[in-house]
Amino acid sequence: MSSQIRKLMITIVGGFLAFIGVVFILVPGPAFLFLPIGLAVLSLEYPLAKDWLRKSQRWMRTGAVKMDAWVSRLRRRKK
Repeated sequence: MSSQIRKLMITIVGGFLAFIGVVFILVPGPAFLFLPIGLAVLSLEYPLAKDWLRKSQRWMRTGAVKMDAWVSRLRRRKK
């Protein structure tokens, strides 16, 4: 019974955090915090959530690299 309660709690907490992250994609908010945290919690029980967490980490890394390159180009223009 204890493992069922644990799985239920992980599902509720992780699902809520992931849902808030999705809502924050649509409205201004820190989606980049809530969505990965929700997926990380869900990945404790669900392998599919682990796959989505890895994909989101790759997307965020790619976005960070592109943003870094863009900022570098802007700084070079100012000089």
